[in-house]
Amino acid sequence: MKKVLLIHGPNLNLTGQREPGIYGSNTLASINAEVVQKCERLGMECTVFQSNSEGALIDRIHAAREDCDAIIMNAGAYTHYSYAIRDAIAAVRLPCVEVHMSNVHAREEFRHKSVIGPVCAGVIAGFGKHSYLLAVDAVKSIIG
Repeated sequence: MKKVLLIHGPNLNLTGQREPGIYGSNTLASINAEVVQKCERLGMECTVFQSNSEGALIDRIHAAREDCDAIIMNAGAYTHYSYAIRDAIAAVRLPCVEVHMSNVHAREEFRHKSVIGPVCAGVIAGFGKHSYLLAVDAVKSIIG
């Protein structure tokens, strides 16, 4: 069975409470449950990881070399400036889909650039929790 790692970066643990007008009212736990269930329906296993720490995110990306076939990642604010996360994604050589619940291009200027996007298979943004579910479809099409 193919294995997918779903990674959430800083502040995403507050999803459902933090700025619901931007991020919606669904909790991260409910989004994770939907992603896990969709992966199972598509014949994939999904492991979920969240951290507010850049180093912990990098360590988990590195570990994915041993136990995953693909990564779905919402790096939160690290998307826009963490070259270390970008380099970790490039180093593990696993397909990665970058995800954002909000349309980052309709928000503040600093959110318009992703440093991790160029090493990802693709970027899905602006569809709320459905961005994650669309990413599952994308990963399935990549890894089979």
